[in-house]
Amino acid sequence: MSRGRNLPVHGKGRPVERSWKVRVREILALEHNIVVLLSALFVIGMGEELWTRFMPKYLEALGASAAAIGAYGSFKRIVDTLYQYPGGWLADRLGRKWALALFNFIAIFGYLVYLLTNRWEMVIAGTLLVLAWSSMSQPAIFALIGDTLGQAQRAMGFSVQSIWKRVPIVVAPPLGGWMLSRLGLVSGMKVGFAISLMLAFLALVIQSRLYRVPPPPKQPSNAAMPHVWYLMPPALKRLLLADCLVRFGSNLSTLFVVLWVLNVHRGSPVEFGALTSLQMLTAILVYLPAAYLSDRWGRQPLILATFAFFSLFPWSLVLLPSKALALAFVIAGLREIGEPARKARIVDLSDRAHRGKVIGFYYLIRGLVVIPAPLIGGFLWQRHPTWPFLLGGATSALGFFIYALHPPKVQP
Repeated sequence: MSRGRNLPVHGKGRPVERSWKVRVREILALEHNIVVLLSALFVIGMGEELWTRFMPKYLEALGASAAAIGAYGSFKRIVDTLYQYPGGWLADRLGRKWALALFNFIAIFGYLVYLLTNRWEMVIAGTLLVLAWSSMSQPAIFALIGDTLGQAQRAMGFSVQSIWKRVPIVVAPPLGGWMLSRLGLVSGMKVGFAISLMLAFLALVIQSRLYRVPPPPKQPSNAAMPHVWYLMPPALKRLLLADCLVRFGSNLSTLFVVLWVLNVHRGSPVEFGALTSLQMLTAILVYLPAAYLSDRWGRQPLILATFAFFSLFPWSLVLLPSKALALAFVIAGLREIGEPARKARIVDLSDRAHRGKVIGFYYLIRGLVVIPAPLIGGFLWQRHPTWPFLLGGATSALGFFIYALHPPKVQP
């Protein structure tokens, strides 16, 4: 009786069972706008993941030094950081739909710069445009998920979004590695840029036509940037502190993972692509169980697990022999186990009226802290290739312990 009360009724009060498709959509939080978002993320991701993980090697082939590659990583962090708050402001001002379409449109011009230049300096300059999608869109994506789904579904919504976003990372890097092996590094990258350009146009059509998003409010939030800090509750500020330390440690070494595999262990681009696919497959396998546990155990244990794996990954790269590198990339995949819980907690703690700005401000602060990390990693790499990984793991471990000793006292 209790089960039937919530089902549609036909004829003489006989409940009609929902189809399995409807039940799956409800379990996985696949509302219409979420499906449109997943489609855009997949299309753009399939293009970018053909080449993005080989960018340090591409810059090296164009004549960039290790210090310049490290500077490129820091430059990306600067742009990523500075784009966060404007992205959130535009998400609140224009509405989620048109903000996301605008960011997609700007990135198209960045792919054109990549395609038309052979100078590493111009490639770095083109990043200003390419990051309009991956950086500016983040607060809008978070806000769209928060607006569309209730608190009980947000961890699942972020899990599904994370899974689908990483499917291209499983499929595309091996294809990209194959292209580089067959066509040569520079020519293969150019083909990847051309494919990204075409797929970005497709994603623009999807987003501009299919979202069902209400127009922005007539009187959107006018809170100034300094005031946004006071809109963040203490629990969100504690999470931000730990997150800053963990990400700083990660970014000391992240840019040099491809060089560690290709230069130190003498792996091929295809082998590195396969290791990246293994990392993403591991992440995909843990996302849905993690969302289920987050709804029942709370966000805290899973966030701590993520921080722990962030510290273990760089250490494992240094300590494991070449034959066991696959294990290190499994650990890298396990870093994602608490990401849906962390993202859901950020949205849970962000007031709806200021959601885009608060999320953008959170990532602005985190990005400012992380900016120097890749550049420092470049200088450490020049001293000795193991230093970025050893110090990176130690810094991330500090963030883990701070969060474990002083967890925010909030409900799931």
